Amino acid sequence: MMKIAYVSYQIQEKYTSTTVDEDKTLLEFLIGKGLSIERVIWNDPAADWKNYEVAIIKSPWDYHEHIAEFKQWLDHLEALNVKLLNPYERVRWNMDKHYLGEIADSGLAVIPSLFLEKGERLDLNALMAHFKTEKLIIKPCISAGAKNTYILTAQNLSGHEAEINGLLQEEAFVAQPFMPEIHDGEWSFLFFEGKYSHSLLKIPKDGDFRVQTYHGGSVNVQQGLDKHIKSAAAYVEQYAQGCLYARVDGLIVNGELNLMELELIEPYLFLDTHQEASENYYKALSANL
Repeated sequence: MMKIAYVSYQIQEKYTSTTVDEDKTLLEFLIGKGLSIERVIWNDPAADWKNYEVAIIKSPWDYHEHIAEFKQWLDHLEALNVKLLNPYERVRWNMDKHYLGEIADSGLAVIPSLFLEKGERLDLNALMAHFKTEKLIIKPCISAGAKNTYILTAQNLSGHEAEINGLLQEEAFVAQPFMPEIHDGEWSFLFFEGKYSHSLLKIPKDGDFRVQTYHGGSVNVQQGLDKHIKSAAAYVEQYAQGCLYARVDGLIVNGELNLMELELIEPYLFLDTHQEASENYYKALSANL
């Protein structure tokens, strides 16, 4: 029987998304389906990756803190001819938020983004003029979970400028106008093997902009409008070909879905929010085995 590695990370508590341990429940579900699958820590030196024919990237939630090591790990698996879900090329592409520029250039709707390359200095006035806004959000191009994310205004710039310029010596950042629509919630649309499965609305707590539950955000099970599901599917069709899973995160701006992130590496899948979600995942996985 084909052996499958269910790839996770070392410290379970650090990035807990919700009270439900999706890693555990999905793994048990897949074992119950008769698959030969086991949880493996992506950077466990004792892991012998040649024992596996397939590896599912499920929750290496600390990869962005060990990016060089993670890239080496991908190269190692690829050299061993382990089939990776999602595919190697898509994972490498999706690691760095510069991909948002490529999607925007294709004509699909993306939250306006400008990239501050490593070694550049922050010019808030120029950015505000470019976006015609008084409030900016900036975050690293390689990051997760709102780490090193700043909301900047003319009033609070002096408190953050030196720190951000220091970080810019180490890595690239993306700047975006702060979108007031975030207060209405951020939509997530889940697709398995390119097929729509389910959707939900993540709403930040009062006075915050971060939708993650560990920052006080709430998850609201909602069926997206057909037109928004169709819009979400367009990102998947163009940029997530051959992917076991894809999560399209976006805001509704003037009645249209605008992409915030296309998550192809380790998104929480909110499988507990929809009755058929785990079965949808399993069917997509079976098609890849």
